[in-house]
Amino acid sequence: MLILSRKVNETIIIGDQIEVSIIDIKGDQVKLGIKAPGHVKVYRMEIYRAIQEENKAAVLGAPVKIPELEALKKLKGSSGDL
Repeated sequence: MLILSRKVNETIIIGDQIEVSIIDIKGDQVKLGIKAPGHVKVYRMEIYRAIQEENKAAVLGAPVKIPELEALKKLKGSSGDL
């Protein structure tokens, strides 16, 4: 892990496209500004972890029946494969 000291209005660059700026510091709270291309996803860690847990639960969970797909299967006389 790289540890840097920055002051308000100072910025670091990650790669060629991501800028992280210190916007404000109040007590033990730091406000960051992040500029990144649209395809780069930026999350708070607690949100990222929640997304990962939801994805794991979705993979491990029982298959979800979608009524529209069930109706299509019946029309095609399919054994379940679309």
